[in-house]
Amino acid sequence: MLYLTSDDFPIFVPFGVIGFYRYLWYIFRIIASVTYRPVPLPENPTYVASEDVTIIVPTIDAGEEFKEAANSWLAGNPKEIIIITEEKMLIPLQELANAVDPDRIRVLTVPFANKRLQMAHGIKNTTTDIIVFADDDAIWPPTLLPYVLACFEDQKVGGVGTSQRVQPVGESMTVWEVLAAFRLTIRNIEISSSTHIDGGLPCLSGRTAAYRTVILKDPEFLHGFTHDFWLGKYQLNSGDDKFLTRWMVSHGWSTYVQCCKEAELLSTMKPNWRFLKQVLRWTRNTWRSDLRSLFMERYIWTTHPYVAYTMVDKLFNPLTLLVGPCLVGYLIWKSTFPVADGGYHLPWWNIILSYFVWLLATRTAKLLPHLWHTPSHIIYVPAFILFGYYFAIMKLYALFTLHETAWGTRAGIGDPTKATAATDAGGIGVSVVQEKVYFDAPNSPTPYSARQLPYQHPAVQMQSPYAPQAAYGGQIAYAR
Repeated sequence: MLYLTSDDFPIFVPFGVIGFYRYLWYIFRIIASVTYRPVPLPENPTYVASEDVTIIVPTIDAGEEFKEAANSWLAGNPKEIIIITEEKMLIPLQELANAVDPDRIRVLTVPFANKRLQMAHGIKNTTTDIIVFADDDAIWPPTLLPYVLACFEDQKVGGVGTSQRVQPVGESMTVWEVLAAFRLTIRNIEISSSTHIDGGLPCLSGRTAAYRTVILKDPEFLHGFTHDFWLGKYQLNSGDDKFLTRWMVSHGWSTYVQCCKEAELLSTMKPNWRFLKQVLRWTRNTWRSDLRSLFMERYIWTTHPYVAYTMVDKLFNPLTLLVGPCLVGYLIWKSTFPVADGGYHLPWWNIILSYFVWLLATRTAKLLPHLWHTPSHIIYVPAFILFGYYFAIMKLYALFTLHETAWGTRAGIGDPTKATAATDAGGIGVSVVQEKVYFDAPNSPTPYSARQLPYQHPAVQMQSPYAPQAAYGGQIAYAR
């Protein structure tokens, strides 16, 4: 590449600076990820899964993969699993629950398939200290719950996430699943590094995340969670994990991610082109949430400045990624002119070949943490390169279609606005006025750090069966 640019060096300086910055930044993240350490198990844990954990699973499916996932959750010995579904799925899911463990699995229904309303209904029926949300295809190791609960020994931690890997749907991964696996590897590096650097992260993934029940029982949270609108008029159904993460930040709660084999879950991805629709939905959610965090709520700037910086970096990522192809196109155009007339001195095929070799080398280096464990996936690096450029264009498309809030990959998910209105009218929805008698929450976010410790959350008085055993505002069990 230096030879290619030797006679037009000034033209390439800005592009070289961009490339140097991006890979220096990636090396910095790798170093932070390598030096990150998960929270160890405490000798005398405050929280025990069999007494303090309820797993909430919003779903509209009842396939065999659900049974496999449910068995993996039960291996962690939670007190209860609550499945929330739409009314027409009650019988098949109840039969599934009866076949797996009728004593510890409860099936509840809501009138409409709406993930946020389903989650809220599960929250209102929980009586334990810790809630763990899980996707219906998330497969856990038996050690996941103890490692997640270890983070809650720090009484300032309100939410905990885990690392993830892709579970193939068939006997071997399709190219779409490999692309998803590449993305998860990069994500694991990002969340472990950001957690290590400033204790924050862009998102506690909804595939599996644990929260203190006192936070989620707050009627202000429940109302905001189920009445979340983009630009005041487009109600959101997906993006629940983004909302939860922002709520942790804006209300002064810390978060942590357990990136270790003992807490690493397996999750299926779409094994076909529908994976692209998943990515589009996630990308829209990321745009909406990051713009809110950076420019509307703005807590992220002072609480987690490193995470704020990564969010800003991602805003410009599509443009910086498309710089390369634009430059190559410019050089190919110049190569059509004679050198004496200002044309480029190399033929078009040489330019394309050199650029492709450069891409292979740099993208392979970026994927080395994944390829180290699965070297056979190296044949998919060219597909990852093509996907990267597609993703850059799709990210720009997503930015201009943020009003599109449909789920995209699941049949049966209706209009969230109609579902919320009908549910509220039926008395099942979350009404702040109705629940004020149980919980007198503050109207404005008060950062946890600004409260006088020890702080007693009023949510512990919400329901008579809900009696947390841990002393909130207690001493920090570990430091990071």
